[in-house]
Amino acid sequence: MVATFVSKAGHIATIPLNEQRNVTAEWYTTICLPKVITELRKINPERRIILHQDNASSHTAQKTRQYLTEENVELLDHPPYSPDLSPNDFFTFPKIKNRLRGQRFQSPEEAVDAFKNAVLDLPANEWNKCFENWF
Repeated sequence: MVATFVSKAGHIATIPLNEQRNVTAEWYTTICLPKVITELRKINPERRIILHQDNASSHTAQKTRQYLTEENVELLDHPPYSPDLSPNDFFTFPKIKNRLRGQRFQSPEEAVDAFKNAVLDLPANEWNKCFENWF
């Protein structure tokens, strides 16, 4: 399993969930989000960060909300019971699934690398269209 973050400029970060069975608020706030926020601030330190995430328990946990507040990250609301509103759900995952269809991987790391490479191969204009359609 991976957590992947994208913007209208393209891929931000893909973080594998190594040796764990569940995404927890602990993993999300100590491993995942720090990598994402660091990458976003490298791109443009002056720009505000607005994060869209679904209503998974690790996303709505007090620990996560507190971490995002401390990092000055704004949240874009996700309506309850609306799983297909994320750009990853309707754009990223279907595109990558089609590109990787039929391939076999020798290890989880190899699969994650293939996923990242496929995401990085998507041209910027496709990401722009994705976010225009989303809004």
